[in-house]
Amino acid sequence: MGQDGLASDWPAGVDRVILEEVDSTSLEAARRAPAIPTWIMARSQTAAKGRRGRAWSMPKGNFAASLVWQPPGGPAEMALRSFTASLALHDTLTDLGVAGLSLKWPNDVLLNDCKLAGILLECPAPGLLVMGIGINLIAAPDAGQVEPGAVAPISLLEATGLRVEPSTLLGRLARAFAEREAQFITWGFGPIRQDWMRYAARVGHPMTARLPGETVHGVFTDVDGDGHLILKTDAGVRHITAGDVFFDTRQAKVPTCS
Repeated sequence: MGQDGLASDWPAGVDRVILEEVDSTSLEAARRAPAIPTWIMARSQTAAKGRRGRAWSMPKGNFAASLVWQPPGGPAEMALRSFTASLALHDTLTDLGVAGLSLKWPNDVLLNDCKLAGILLECPAPGLLVMGIGINLIAAPDAGQVEPGAVAPISLLEATGLRVEPSTLLGRLARAFAEREAQFITWGFGPIRQDWMRYAARVGHPMTARLPGETVHGVFTDVDGDGHLILKTDAGVRHITAGDVFFDTRQAKVPTCS
């Protein structure tokens, strides 16, 4: 292992910054906007956030890091990095011996059907992408902090007994993401989509997508070539481009995540 617990084979051409405390790693990434791809990790965040500005709990010992860079392609290609990121995180945790992982569209990693990690993509400036990742390594938010109907949270420590230092995980994740990013740039979204679907949660099960001004109920059948969620509804097939997705627990046992 190299400096600060990171593996010595850190990906070439990628920088890293490790901070004791920051308001948000993604905000810090946007402020710095470095010339080369840079991971920014913080041991503590004071104003962490998730999708749609929701608060993200950050107990000490959990993982919070953001990658900031200028990837090739336009906004549509940038949005597909949620798939490469979730696959990289799946690769990382699998290599650590974690079983029971699955991926929830568009940006969550589940463990035993409970939320272990979230990914947030933001474009603070044209061509600049910030990819924030939060992982419940040692503690999960209280269930009361979770939106009604959302997947219950879980921590890696409580579920598996595995304790991983955030800096160690950063080294593994940076390498895994560099490999997935190279795959995406070389071969396009097709192979990424196929790999993502292998680990997708609740394929063939009912889901609810809450969109601005509309709620769509249907069965999750696939993800299309643009990364959109495909639901088979009573009115026909719908391609969901963005929205909050909830599992239909009426026909499935609700997992206990605590």
